[in-house]
Amino acid sequence: MQKKLLIIPLLMLFGNRCNGDYTTNECSLLGFNKANLLCSSCDQLKKFQLTSLREHCTNCCQIDEEKSIKVYAKARLEVCTCKFGAYPQIQAFIKSDRPNKYPNLTIRYVRGLDPLIKLMDSSGNVQEVLAIERWDTDTVDEFLSTHLERIEDDYRSNLV
Repeated sequence: MQKKLLIIPLLMLFGNRCNGDYTTNECSLLGFNKANLLCSSCDQLKKFQLTSLREHCTNCCQIDEEKSIKVYAKARLEVCTCKFGAYPQIQAFIKSDRPNKYPNLTIRYVRGLDPLIKLMDSSGNVQEVLAIERWDTDTVDEFLSTHLERIEDDYRSNLV
């Protein structure tokens, strides 16, 4: 009896909708949280062979505000090698091949300094400074991929 009660609202939901936004309750019935779901997440469904969910996902998603993400021309990671013992995740990032993915990232060793990232404009003027001592290697990598301008392979050079 309970199964029939669950199926009836779902049939009503799918039967009444051709195209358009679903309500918060309808999205909740489908397993989506309308308040937190970004449309860019719906685009990721294809990677996992979940294209059948995409239509419902796009009817429940919020349009991404990409303009709110500030992108910088250059970044410099500064740290003291004497601090590697205290921040092994930063050492792991620096010693890995991950920094090579960012030709506009430089690494500078400054005596006694806790790890930080300086974000700069194209002229090299520091725009923002972030302490990264609690970040893991994946967080540093994701932050740089989000906030650093992408340099196409054709335009790569030895930036210092």
